[in-house]
Amino acid sequence: MNRPDTPQALMPIADVQSGSDDRRLAIDQVGIKGLRYPLAFADQDGVAQPTIADCNVYVELPAERKGTHMSRLVALLESRSDVNAPPLSVANFRGLLDALVVLLEAPGGRIEVAFPFFIRKTAPVSGVASLLDYQARLVGELSGGDYRQTISVAVPVTSLCPCSKEISEYGAHNQRSTVTIAVGTREPIFLTEIIRVGEEEASCELYGLLKRADEKYVTERAYDNPKFVEDLVRGIAARLDADPRIERFAVEAENFESIHNHSAYARIARGW
Repeated sequence: MNRPDTPQALMPIADVQSGSDDRRLAIDQVGIKGLRYPLAFADQDGVAQPTIADCNVYVELPAERKGTHMSRLVALLESRSDVNAPPLSVANFRGLLDALVVLLEAPGGRIEVAFPFFIRKTAPVSGVASLLDYQARLVGELSGGDYRQTISVAVPVTSLCPCSKEISEYGAHNQRSTVTIAVGTREPIFLTEIIRVGEEEASCELYGLLKRADEKYVTERAYDNPKFVEDLVRGIAARLDADPRIERFAVEAENFESIHNHSAYARIARGW
């Protein structure tokens, strides 16, 4: 029995999560969802880019264990937010999963991080530089010793309607579109590579800052390169299918129509 004068710090604290559960039902995923945390991410150029990630972190829970230690999941992300920690990347993302299952003594785990990713782009005529943001998402899952990783990026682009151009005496309706590309890879592939595929298959890519000469260029570029929403997904899918590093992919495009109160949409998935 503890004496009244026993220091609180020395008193034993029950570890309820490590207890047993007699229902004998394993849990596929248990953990934390919707945690926003600062992280550094590095892509093809190797430069650490600070960002804020929305994180979901889960582990598999064996049937005999009552619960998992949620605080350790936060501690894992805290360790990666340290200024001396190496930036997260597509190539080292599995290391985060390996650390997760060791820290939680779990048979498997899953980590999802979604974050804005910025690229400094140069305007096509004036050369003025500005940042453009893309929404990126990395998902890694380790189960039974097998690892699967998915990389996805939402790429904003311009699309111009081929039908409108063909039937109109002057002008053609165009709109901003979002192309979302998700790939499962056999080996690492950079976010910037995926983004370039999406931009090159659009009527024209977007820029954060344009001068008048640049506006003329992108307007005429889109007019000379009309694309239906079907053209967008087919062009991107053909290039992804030809890349030996990619084992599965899904590409979807949404055109926010400028002459309709609805969007045009298309999707192609292979191996998903």
